[in-house]
Amino acid sequence: MPHRLPTAAALALIAAPALAAPDTIRLGMVLEPPGLDPTANAAAAIDEVVYANLFEGLTRFAPDGTIVPGLAQSWEAKENGAVYEFKLRPGVSFHDGAGFDASDVVFSLDRARAPDSTNAQKQLFAGITGVEAVTPELVRVTLDSPDGSFPWKMAWGDAVILDPASAAQAATAPVGTGPFRLGQWTQGDHITLEAFDGYWGEKPALRSATFRFISDPTAAFAAMMAGDVDAFPIYPAPETLPQIEADPRFKVILGTTEGETILSMNNRHAPLNDPRVRKAIALAVDRQAIIDGAMFGHGTPIGSHFAPHHPDYTDLLDRSPHDPEKAKALLAEAGVSNLSLRLALPPPPYARRGGEIVAAQLRAVGIETQITNMEWAQWLETVFRGADFDLTIISHVEPLDIDIYARDGYYIGYDNPAFRDLITRFTASTDAGERSALLKQAQEMLADDNPAAFLFQLAKIGVADARIEGLWENAPTPANDLTKVRWAE
Repeated sequence: MPHRLPTAAALALIAAPALAAPDTIRLGMVLEPPGLDPTANAAAAIDEVVYANLFEGLTRFAPDGTIVPGLAQSWEAKENGAVYEFKLRPGVSFHDGAGFDASDVVFSLDRARAPDSTNAQKQLFAGITGVEAVTPELVRVTLDSPDGSFPWKMAWGDAVILDPASAAQAATAPVGTGPFRLGQWTQGDHITLEAFDGYWGEKPALRSATFRFISDPTAAFAAMMAGDVDAFPIYPAPETLPQIEADPRFKVILGTTEGETILSMNNRHAPLNDPRVRKAIALAVDRQAIIDGAMFGHGTPIGSHFAPHHPDYTDLLDRSPHDPEKAKALLAEAGVSNLSLRLALPPPPYARRGGEIVAAQLRAVGIETQITNMEWAQWLETVFRGADFDLTIISHVEPLDIDIYARDGYYIGYDNPAFRDLITRFTASTDAGERSALLKQAQEMLADDNPAAFLFQLAKIGVADARIEGLWENAPTPANDLTKVRWAE
């Protein structure tokens, strides 16, 4: 029996290779970063683009929040944690071809701790008394006292390593050692990263990634439904999740963040320098109503500045329950009436939506607010740097950042020597049990003194094309780490 000749369609199937998975991705972001240098600006949107993608530090956060090697392949604590030696990876180069070695670490850490440094997290480097390049692949960091948290501090985006030749231009022309390099930044629209072929480590599956800036929740939903973006790792329209979940094209990724969302108070200003007034504001707030109204039920109420998923978390919600009558009594006791406060709100929906709810709750106890909606750059300049505000709503997304209330010159203006002493003892301790006990004491002190009204822990709500794998479920630090992101075959 003669063989049948294959049809044209069959020939096409035989000749055609299997369809390859896409190697590009388009991600939605609510806020455009004001620059791309994470060592010179506090905006979390910077790390959301560059952390682990474009820039790397000595250590880094893994998706589960643990500290793993980065540019340092290992490290050793000496002198009870007062000296750290970091063994650097060989064969690493920057995106412009410059070689990486210990001198770049010395430069970067000295730059971050210099008196004229613009690093937003200078406290990470405050204990450093010396940085020495022992060999091209060994760095020794000497501290003024033991610090069990130092490898953790080096994992922050503010501690990434820059090349001296390109550091000054990092905000607009960043040059790092990461698996991606800057491709294009069209301001107001998008940033594109391209795979760096000279990367020292495992090559990413993606060849390029584009971050599109879409601040409006309605527009974010429309972009997902139309396929204009492939994923929105921090999705700003939780009210549309039922529609997303019902569409088999998509998946919803629910996780946690390090974001303590708080009603910050300017403790420098009367009458907010009176703990009775601050307590009254905390008692006026109905956390669950804010979570339901602003976040459509997504979020975990908190009674202090600490993440509920942390093993040292203490539930302190009973220290400031919703109690408008007690709030009114405290205001009367403090001799405060006809109080009017300025409420500054940055762009994220949790702040804009939450601010309207908070204003109504404060009005119910006799406190009026004048709301000012600010763009991100204006909020950073006026509120965060200038401390020109009475109240503001912001999510503090840095990991284990309870120490912000001990920082000199911090925008909240909280000045409590006992709290500073707790944080100093915590930082110096290398004993796990003692560190845990101190963290619990610190939480209790804040819950009693109310330098802010603690609202809720920000949930990480992500939506993505169902075929995308490797996006972070939780956010141990603000980041869209693309190193393991790929499309399913």
